[in-house]
This record gives sequence, C-alpha cells and structure tokens, in this order.
Amino acid sequence: MSPIKLSGIYIYPIKSAAGISLETAEVESRGFQYDRRWMLVDEKGKFLTQRQLPRMALIKVKLTDGELVVEVPDKEFLSIPLEPKTDPCIRVQVWNDICDAIPLSKEINQWFSEFLDIKCQLVHMPENSCRPINPQYAKPNEQVSFADGFPFLLISEASVQDLNKRLEQAVPMNRFRPNLVVSGCEAFAEDYWRKICIGSLDFRVVKPCSRCSITTVDQSQGIRGKEPLVTLAQYRLRDGQIFLGQNLIQEQLGTLQVGDTVEIKNFSE
Repeated sequence: MSPIKLSGIYIYPIKSAAGISLETAEVESRGFQYDRRWMLVDEKGKFLTQRQLPRMALIKVKLTDGELVVEVPDKEFLSIPLEPKTDPCIRVQVWNDICDAIPLSKEINQWFSEFLDIKCQLVHMPENSCRPINPQYAKPNEQVSFADGFPFLLISEASVQDLNKRLEQAVPMNRFRPNLVVSGCEAFAEDYWRKICIGSLDFRVVKPCSRCSITTVDQSQGIRGKEPLVTLAQYRLRDGQIFLGQNLIQEQLGTLQVGDTVEIKNFSE
C-alpha cells in the first residue's frame, strides 16, 4: 500500500475569505503562519463569515513581500501590512470567545464595507491576544487564531471523492476549507486517527469537524446552494451534526511541505 502523503496546504489569512495554496508553511503556536489572523467584524465587534455573507468567498488574497494583497471584483486592490501598527486593541467576538484585536484603518474598513454592502471593519490578531482552545480538547495555554475553534483542519482526498460519487455535481475541495489535505488513504480513514506525524511534526486529532452552510457556497461565485449538505446528511449525520474532516492541534512548531509523509501513530479504540 502506498504511503499516506500531505498533498495540499492551505491558509486563509482573512477568516471566511478565499484561501491560498502553499507548497510549504510554518507551523506556529496558533496554527499556520498568517492563517486567520485577520477577521471582519460588524459594528458590535462580532465576527462575519460566509454564513451570513456568501459574497465573502469573492475576497481573494495573496501574500507578497511584507503585505497581504486583497482583490475583489470591480474594485482596486487593497494592500495590508502583514505586521500592522500596534494601535490600541478592541474587544471582538468569535463564536463564544471574546479576545483582543487591532482595528485597521478607516480606509480599509470603507473598502470592505462598500464591497459587502454592510458596515464592517477588519481587525488583526496580535501575538499577545489570548484565545485559548476549548479545554475539553486542549492542553493548558494552547491558543488558536480567529479559526472557528482549532489550529488545523485535515481532510483526505478520498473522503471528498467518496462524497462526489454521491453528488449529481461534484464539489471541489475548497468547499471544505481545509488546512491539510492528505492522499493515499481510504475514505474517512481520518475518522479513526488520534495521533499523527506529518513530516517531523506530531499532531493530536482531537475532534471531528461539524459542517455548516459554508460548504454550500460556490467559492468561485459567492452563491449559496443546497449541496453538499443534503447528501452528507444521508450518511455523515451523528447527534444532529454533519461531520467531515478532523480538527488537529500541533505538538511541535516547525515546517510542513507538500509531499511530506503522514504516519499514523495512534488509532481510536
């Protein structure tokens, strides 16, 4: 049997905007470097996502020298420094978590507000912001960025291929917004992993990923449909939730590269 390999690495610098495919990425204390370190919030400081605003899928980002370049249809591109000034923080909300974030300029906020047709502002998570991972799954002092709850989301190519065999119209991997994509295993094999090593770095597999309406948003058009949730509910429904993919927490910091071997060190009982 061929070895399991890391076949894709993705980061999403702005929460719920488009992702970036990378060949190598740095694993830091909150997840991949630059992953979900920016977030759009409403006037009350509450997070905004494609759940409310599917049009956010059209926000494309790329990393250049010292800047995050943001592009949307029919507007001039926007350049955001990767290391914003340390302005006074504001309190923002991600699900049930309240944490500190640095608000960006009025000009940047206006740019996003015009595109999304809602008053909003972009914020950045500084290194000293405290957002602990749910202690039910994490060790003390383990932190996460503006991701929904965990530093990494892993899914296998085979699991998505299995789903696509059941759909009238196949969906691409970007519907599921993974950080780590693996090849060389059977569909849903990741459901039974508890500790894995990718390259030289260990990860704990802590919780299945519960799927929401973002999976139904066509990421190229920013339009919501019904699939794949309707089909997934037929065979991936458990305790009222639809699961696909696994949430991970890193045990070490370091570098991952596409092509790294994935070793399964511990299975569920």
